[in-house]
Amino acid sequence: ERGGTPGSERAVERGLRWLMAHQLDDGSWRLDFHKSPQCRGLCRNPGQLGSTTASTALALLPFLGAGHTHHEGEYRELVERGLYYLTGRMLVDRRGGDLQEGTMYGQGLATIALSEAYAMTGDEALGAAAQHALDFIVSAQHPKGGWRYLPGQPGDTTSLGWQWMGLKSGQLAGLRVPSPTLHAAGQFLDSVETESGAGYGYQRPEKQPTTTAIGLLCRMYQGWGRDHEALRRGIDYLAELGPSENNLYFDYYATQVLNHDEGPHWKPWNARLREHLIATQARDGHEAGSWHFDEPHTREAGRLYNTAMAVMILEVYYRYLPLYGPEVGREW
Repeated sequence: ERGGTPGSERAVERGLRWLMAHQLDDGSWRLDFHKSPQCRGLCRNPGQLGSTTASTALALLPFLGAGHTHHEGEYRELVERGLYYLTGRMLVDRRGGDLQEGTMYGQGLATIALSEAYAMTGDEALGAAAQHALDFIVSAQHPKGGWRYLPGQPGDTTSLGWQWMGLKSGQLAGLRVPSPTLHAAGQFLDSVETESGAGYGYQRPEKQPTTTAIGLLCRMYQGWGRDHEALRRGIDYLAELGPSENNLYFDYYATQVLNHDEGPHWKPWNARLREHLIATQARDGHEAGSWHFDEPHTREAGRLYNTAMAVMILEVYYRYLPLYGPEVGREW
């Protein structure tokens, strides 16, 4: 109803099958997937980054997005093992539940996965774990509102995006998310915005494609209305750029912005990116069902990262409730 096709759904299913074949026996996924028992080096382009919480959460999210949980669905056991791995990696102390494994990106991604799984199932054990993870994000925030690689560091927009999505997922699941944390995050965005909020930089005011897409999505979460003048100019900028052919990080965030907006740019953007992803999905050998794009900023993340991001883009039609629909409460 909102832009998917039988072809895009088949691509999602092929992507899930590839991810399934690269889960390790302990329930985790690694960006360097060559240790998975079914692959053993048959696929090219392994990643090099080391956080197993980040890679496991990233691989779980496409299954949750397609409606598979540890309670029901074709991939129930796979999801159960992945969630068990995540909760087992959590270190709980006075700050909350630490899932970083060296990077706040892992914390944000794992928090999203735990919050979504809890919201979908009502599993109280997962709810407690998700709340601990949210508490850690809150405690790790820099006094000026951002997050970066490690707790307390001055922020950058890319890390902030994953933390804010984690906070949003937790709030939608009915968990505790302090309003001062969200207010401070908005202040960080103020510090890197340009053109009154139509563009965003990494750690300073400028207008870069990926950070602008992240900043605009967070502004939507913050409560900017569809008719907000800076939001409209920012959306026009993203639409003029068009989908990237190899940077799925940009595509992932920009697609959410245009999808939530549901304006005139959405249909041409969606058709172009959707068909590009369907056409570029691997069809041969053990790589069948996966994607890999050799993009400089994400080269170290490899094929598993690209596959998870591509599947989530193709799930956007049903993964996210439209922020401006009449059924959505404007709590932010």
